Amino acid sequence: MLVSINWLKNYVNLGGETPESLADKITKTGIEVEGITYVTDGLEDVVIGYVESCEKHPDADKLNLCQVNVGEETLQIVCGAPNVAAGQHVIVAKVGAVLPGNFKIKKAKLRGQASNGMICSLQELGVQEQYVPKDIADGIFVFDEAVKVGEEASHYLNLDDAILELGLTPNRSDALSMLGVAYEVGAILNEPVHLPDESYTTAPIEASELVTVKVEAKEDNPYYGAFIAKDVTIKKSPQWMRNFLIAAGIRPINNVVDITNYVLLEYGQPLHAFDFKKFESDEVVIRRAHEEETFVTLDDETRSLSTEHLVITNGKVPTALAGVMGGRDSEVSAETTTILLEAAYFAGKRVRQAVKDHQLRSESSTRFEKGVDPNRVKKAAYRALHLLETYAEATILSGVSEVDTLTYDEKEVVMTTDRINDRLGTTISDDEIAIILDKLAFNFDREDHMFTVHVPTRRQDITIFEDMLEEVARIYGYDNLAYTLPEGGQHAGKLTEAQQLRRAIKHYMEGAGLNEAITYSLTTEERAKQLVSPELKDIAQSAIRLKMPMSEEHSTLRLSILPEMLDVISYNQARKQKDLAFYELGSVFISSEQTVTRQPDETLRVSGALTGQWLSHLWQQEQKAVDFYVVKGILEGLFGRLNLKVSYQTAELEGMHPGRTAIVRLNDQTIGFLGQVHPTLAKGYDVKETYVFDLNVDAIIEAVDKAPNFNKIPRFPTITRDIALVVDETEAAGEIKATIEASAGRLLQSVTIFDLYQGEHLEAGKKSLAFSLLYLDPERTLTDEEVETSYQDVLEEVKIKHRALLRS
Repeated sequence: MLVSINWLKNYVNLGGETPESLADKITKTGIEVEGITYVTDGLEDVVIGYVESCEKHPDADKLNLCQVNVGEETLQIVCGAPNVAAGQHVIVAKVGAVLPGNFKIKKAKLRGQASNGMICSLQELGVQEQYVPKDIADGIFVFDEAVKVGEEASHYLNLDDAILELGLTPNRSDALSMLGVAYEVGAILNEPVHLPDESYTTAPIEASELVTVKVEAKEDNPYYGAFIAKDVTIKKSPQWMRNFLIAAGIRPINNVVDITNYVLLEYGQPLHAFDFKKFESDEVVIRRAHEEETFVTLDDETRSLSTEHLVITNGKVPTALAGVMGGRDSEVSAETTTILLEAAYFAGKRVRQAVKDHQLRSESSTRFEKGVDPNRVKKAAYRALHLLETYAEATILSGVSEVDTLTYDEKEVVMTTDRINDRLGTTISDDEIAIILDKLAFNFDREDHMFTVHVPTRRQDITIFEDMLEEVARIYGYDNLAYTLPEGGQHAGKLTEAQQLRRAIKHYMEGAGLNEAITYSLTTEERAKQLVSPELKDIAQSAIRLKMPMSEEHSTLRLSILPEMLDVISYNQARKQKDLAFYELGSVFISSEQTVTRQPDETLRVSGALTGQWLSHLWQQEQKAVDFYVVKGILEGLFGRLNLKVSYQTAELEGMHPGRTAIVRLNDQTIGFLGQVHPTLAKGYDVKETYVFDLNVDAIIEAVDKAPNFNKIPRFPTITRDIALVVDETEAAGEIKATIEASAGRLLQSVTIFDLYQGEHLEAGKKSLAFSLLYLDPERTLTDEEVETSYQDVLEEVKIKHRALLRS
């Protein structure tokens, strides 16, 4: 928001404040002043001159010889501007003047004729070309109003102004107007705000006799008012208004358009003027656009509309894109005599949609998007009608043709002196609070130490006590708040038990030889359903798709980390990396609803993918490729580290090799799986033979004994017996191990499988499994007879249940 100091003085007394001191005070109370610009810093010897005569240069076709009265003397000036003529009041830079860009004016001779100064354009005085009115963009500036020859030109052109650039936060939409800034400055300086004149006279004809209003989309447009101004004279707007518009970064066009822009900046309420004759209808209809309906805006661009856009129509075709920009076919021109003035309240959501779809942001749309003051909609129209009557000689018809379903409740915030002082650490009195509220121009009721504040509609950012507390604090002065040390002791930070376990899992994986990968939690809809652990498939109804994804590759929340891990393997294999082992500790997203209406549940999982050689380049032993047992060994090491007992069961899972896959169970619940990726799926990811695992970390954390039990070191020796069994290759080692544990009796301490063999000396379809059985009695020394009895019981049971034979 650009704020002209000279314009601001129309509403509030700034006293002796300089632009710098005012900027400092505004910044200290919560609105940052990002910069101060002086329109023409130190411009001297630039005065108003009167062109007494203008003749063609004798030796140059495009130059003119002008005699210019500058008050004390008449100067001969050679001027090449196409619009210079006798009888004009112009701006003259006298010899010795220094114009912006350090351009010094000196005596000169042009084609043999003396030139003692320069007749100036606005651009030469430092006004940016984009803000210069088009009618004088290629020539000198000419005054249309009465001015005094010889006086400094800066006063007439507002060149002695300073512009404050405010960096507004989204909640302070009230400061997107000069009146809003005036209320802010008035509160800071304790000065009243002087409101503009909104009075005008009316003709006996009612506006509703000429035009009717129909709103079909009341939720998008709760208020629409159509005012009529007849007998309008289109001309230049007054110089003071043109000056202020240029200072605010808006190019003047004509008096009618300039008035609507001026009131927009003054009140923060957008208005729009239609040429009523070009409107070609006595009915204004506000509706949603039809699909693929077209419309040409003021910038000569053809816009293709949709049902998401709100338009103003003449009952047949669009004449404006509501809240954004008017239409070319109904714009005000030099021939306009009757104006339909629109004052409306458009829903910010609808305007924002049009801005987004058409990449068309305007001063109007910015204000509607952030929210306009509902109490100023008509007031802004009254102000514009006053200016039209004054500067366009308009005849204003009585009343307004309107549709008004706009409702707004005056917000009330209750606060007490004690609560304010408790929050701010101050000792502000009741009277001081009352003075602050008066400065803010807030109405309030006071009873004992309680204040009921009636928040003005212009301050839509104030809804709760904390908002009012901030208002009191910033006007009281943040610098006046006492410095106090925080109460309470300091506590040493530490990881929670869950954080410690997560960190322990990561450290174990890295110690086991896996590298950490971090992948996207978003994937494609197809991949989101792949390699999902069986216990999650029973819960998740569907993968969750984003409403507005950046791309299809990242459109759906993952149900498994593994598809992205396979991408990591594929990426590295494509770059000649063969031996790979990765893990990731991350979240998957589960929803038990078919149609998602609430936040999904996040489940923490640790997943891994391994391929290539597990052991290589070791002189002590042979190379070993990654296989099912390598992965199982990694997981067993993890569970052993966490002192958890798990079991493994063969399983057939979608996307996994049917003979090399197992689920992992903990406390009779499935917590994940491991195995080889099915060759068909692996081919789809362009990876070679790859093994994966996926575990529910939340379940693991819940199962870990937070306070481990300690046992005495046994005093008595252990006895170990090994047993090698030949079984069918379809028999699961885990099931045989369970049989051994169940049949060995109380003396068995542990069972460990230490060898698997298939090949020579064994029948086809057979395999050899070797187990190590550890016996111990903590109270006495075991005898061989006791161990042998248990050993025979085990051998008998595995023969019955698994048709096992003792390998000789």
